[in-house]
Amino acid sequence: MKGTQSKLSRRNFLLAVGAGGAAATAALVAKGPQKQPKKNETVSGSKGYHLTEHIRNYYRTTKV
Repeated sequence: MKGTQSKLSRRNFLLAVGAGGAAATAALVAKGPQKQPKKNETVSGSKGYHLTEHIRNYYRTTKV
């Protein structure tokens, strides 16, 4: 009897994970495209933090 309950519990978990993934995808699609920030001009030889395309791509991929 306990084995049947374990299988059902696992199945319910997998169904919940699938439904959660579908809901998250639907939320991202409904949000629509995001506007890209303007490119900042970097001065030749400047040091320190400057926003580049590589950094913008990283920030874009970390959004939840």
